[in-house]
Amino acid sequence: MLNIFTLANGRLFQEEIESLEELSKFQPIWVDLEAPTVEEKRWIKQYYGLSIPEDAMDEDIEESARFYQEDNGELHIRSDFLIADEDEPRTVRVAFILNQSNDALRSRGVLFSIHDEDVPVFRLLRMRARRAPGLIEDAKEVLLKLFDADAEYSADTLEGIYDQLEKAGKLVLSEDVTDALAGDVLGAIARQEDLNGRIRRNVMDTRRAVSFMMRSRMLNADQFEEARQILRDIESLDNHTAFLFDKINFLMDATVGFININQNKIIKIFSVASVALLPPTLIASIYGMNFQYMPELNQTWGYPFALALMLASALVPMWYFRKRGWLK
Repeated sequence: MLNIFTLANGRLFQEEIESLEELSKFQPIWVDLEAPTVEEKRWIKQYYGLSIPEDAMDEDIEESARFYQEDNGELHIRSDFLIADEDEPRTVRVAFILNQSNDALRSRGVLFSIHDEDVPVFRLLRMRARRAPGLIEDAKEVLLKLFDADAEYSADTLEGIYDQLEKAGKLVLSEDVTDALAGDVLGAIARQEDLNGRIRRNVMDTRRAVSFMMRSRMLNADQFEEARQILRDIESLDNHTAFLFDKINFLMDATVGFININQNKIIKIFSVASVALLPPTLIASIYGMNFQYMPELNQTWGYPFALALMLASALVPMWYFRKRGWLK
């Protein structure tokens, strides 16, 4: 899918392009390629003179090759954006290309973004730019606003993680925590830990991209200050993710502790039962001896006497254990 965005009366308008002829009718500031086809890449090459690298969206590209500037003035930024899907949270690699200085190409002043799937941050920016006149001024502003929206999206996701951990904490600290409940809570906590880790990696990547933009001296004074504000927001998100990691570790330790307590209760019951059965076993062992002179062997009451003695020797310890509260 190839979408272009033009500025009109301070607002950002979107057009979906289905042919090279349609592409030539507009003067966009942002061209967004979502899972582009070979033909759509050819249109970009033919009209703008821009070649999209084959490894533009590769996940395993070297870190040093993610932020650089070509000799022809093209600025390349490869950054990750978070998708906080409840079932499958993940990050999507987005490649940005911006030509600022090469007047020989039609791509000058146009931001190109290439990615494999739709990104929530992109939808958020499109919605805001349609409703808020003057939010976007040029292609650099689009890129900055995307990183700003990414930081905000990460912050909203962190708030959701905190809410989920609060629910898990109430379950863990309830009066009766069964092994099944503890297992479900552990699974929920593990999912939030994974999402929290992805957010931390995502904001770290955003920090590097914004810092690169600041170092490249491509921003004007207002945009430079906006970039500094984004970095300050990211710094606060880093602190919050660290806090959530501590909370996650506490809840995991508490949940595992309750599981151990439940297991210890079971082991305690078996231990008490074993101790209670020791006296009857001792009595049975005594009367199982093959000595000739054992008075009770020749008495008619010997067998019931032995049974009663074994029963009493089992009940007395059980009564004592119950009285001490060891069977709870």
